Amino acid sequence: MILALAGGVGGAKLAAGLARVLPPEDLVIAVNTGDDFEHLGLHVSPDLDTVMYTLAGIANPETGWGQADETWSFMGALSRLGGPDWFKLGDRDLATNVERTRRLRGGETLSEVTRDLCARLGVRHAVVPMSDDPVRTVVHTDRGELEFQHYFVRERCEPRVERLEYRGAESAHPSAALREALRGSDLAGVLFCPSNPYLSIAPILAVPCVREAIGDRAVAVSPIIAGRAVKGPAAKIMDELGIAPSALEIARYYRGTVRALVIDRADAALAAPIEALGIRPVLEDTLMAGDSDRQRLARACLAVLEQVRA
Repeated sequence: MILALAGGVGGAKLAAGLARVLPPEDLVIAVNTGDDFEHLGLHVSPDLDTVMYTLAGIANPETGWGQADETWSFMGALSRLGGPDWFKLGDRDLATNVERTRRLRGGETLSEVTRDLCARLGVRHAVVPMSDDPVRTVVHTDRGELEFQHYFVRERCEPRVERLEYRGAESAHPSAALREALRGSDLAGVLFCPSNPYLSIAPILAVPCVREAIGDRAVAVSPIIAGRAVKGPAAKIMDELGIAPSALEIARYYRGTVRALVIDRADAALAAPIEALGIRPVLEDTLMAGDSDRQRLARACLAVLEQVRA
């Protein structure tokens, strides 16, 4: 069984590739919930939904998030009424969030709701939240303290990042499915998808016992190619934290947790310094333009996991 840690569009793409090449019983995808927040009275889980929609084949192909063929009647009406329309919820996406909120308020856990929503959308592989307890990524910036979605969407990542906080992580517990996967005797490897290390992977690792259970046996895929993030603010955040955006710095960040780092062939010159850190560099074409690329990279990562295991 392979445990993949994911969040965001890049993580969802590789998770979908893994789901294409692995049967449901051989894959658990643990998803970041540090991005979750309450909006319009609804519990919104952006990363969970991005992974769920991508695996279901209904994600918006242009944005990578939200649903394809979305309509916007609700947002248009809300805007005319003067409501907060900075976070766009399409009509189909709104239904997901209304149903999730209704069931959470009825006493179900986020894990239970996620499992059922995935089943109803035809997702057969296990997509699980990192925790059923609230953990919130807080961005401390030159404009003050911001909840992640306020930084990411409302402020469009413009404030300068000074530090990141995973509020509530210290008292959270891994979800039952994540805990079972980490403890399972059939766990063959842990893969960090090419998600933002600071915003998507770090909140998962901040939940007590998760990093310790992984140890130093993980394999990661760098989200940085030739000094730039494929999508999202990873490179900008690294730069503002005084870290040069590069696959080498991703290796330094994950040092002690990963045995191997899959990097793009464009970063071949960084292979030697990464190896000097005690991390095996693996050169692949990591850009995933379509489904065939997702499956190709998934198979490459599985081969590296097998080699690390051996």
